[in-house]
Amino acid sequence: MTTPRVVVAGLGDSGLLTAVHLARPAGRFDIVGISSKPGLVSGQELGLRLTRPERWRTQYWTPFDRYRRLDRLRVVHGTLTALDADHRRVSVALPDGTTRTEPYDVLVVSTGVTNGFWRRPQVQTVEQVDADLRAAHDRLAAADSVLVVGGGAAAVSCALNVATRWPDKQVDLCFPGERALTQHHPRVWSHVRKRLSAAGVALRPGHRAELPEDGALDRIGTGPVTWSTGQEPTPADAVLWTVGRVRPNTAWLPAELLDEDGFVRVRPTLQTAARPEIFAIGDVAATDPLRSSARNRADHLLAANIRAHLGGKPLGTFEAPRSRWGSVVGPQHDGLQVFAPSGKPFRLPDWFVWRVMYPGIVRRGIYKGVRRG
Repeated sequence: MTTPRVVVAGLGDSGLLTAVHLARPAGRFDIVGISSKPGLVSGQELGLRLTRPERWRTQYWTPFDRYRRLDRLRVVHGTLTALDADHRRVSVALPDGTTRTEPYDVLVVSTGVTNGFWRRPQVQTVEQVDADLRAAHDRLAAADSVLVVGGGAAAVSCALNVATRWPDKQVDLCFPGERALTQHHPRVWSHVRKRLSAAGVALRPGHRAELPEDGALDRIGTGPVTWSTGQEPTPADAVLWTVGRVRPNTAWLPAELLDEDGFVRVRPTLQTAARPEIFAIGDVAATDPLRSSARNRADHLLAANIRAHLGGKPLGTFEAPRSRWGSVVGPQHDGLQVFAPSGKPFRLPDWFVWRVMYPGIVRRGIYKGVRRG
């Protein structure tokens, strides 16, 4: 009997954790991971990434060879170009211009989304990832005024982190509604608004931007920004477009697997509706309106369901929360503020975050061992 092969298409946060869980017990599966990046380049904590990249990279930019569980996984560095579902194989364009095919018994689609300048699908080397981090940080450091456009967690995190990192800058946060963080419990915005105001961020509700062409949304721009809601144009040395204009990285998939917006249609078991041997997880999976499997540790469920599927056993189901929860602005000098689904906050002290949570809970507990860089 041959060893079942599981191909994990996309090794971002969700795909990598799924592969980590599948790697035990050793030898049960032949696991192949496909990634356009040379390591985990997380989409988390954008504000920290832009303002303190040297600290961000210690936890959120990690080459694959540092993950102990991935010693049992073969990583293919390239871009997915096609899926042949009938013959169960995917095609991958390699950096040298050649193409290879990878057969599978089970396929995990975890290719994520394109979102702004910080989540892009193109193939990159270690040097290119580092250059992107430096360039974005230097761009903001040189600006006297920063305008953050958007009302989600990424926008709020950027505004607060820029204001606390560079107190002399003019920082404006513009969002279309009466409040930001509309996908969180209302209590969350009440707490975060006070923190933004205390840091000197100018809050400008009721500002709906006239968006530039799509390419301009994928880089840090310049002002002025014009508003469809009637306000005067706003000048700025640097404009962060964090408007949630996400695009699923699914051009390589057939239409039968996708919904009308291009996300992968899945059942509560995280299996695709059309092909039970194909699963999806993370921001690319249309599990619920918030596509929350990426933020609610569905990787455990997915790994268990893959084992159950191959063993002919019943599969578990994913239950999405009604609102987003967790950290909003990331680690600050006074620790990490985390919000429960009810909107109530609790705080982890700074020493605990960097000495216990990241090295112990995250690296050893969640990722099952990460070698020092």
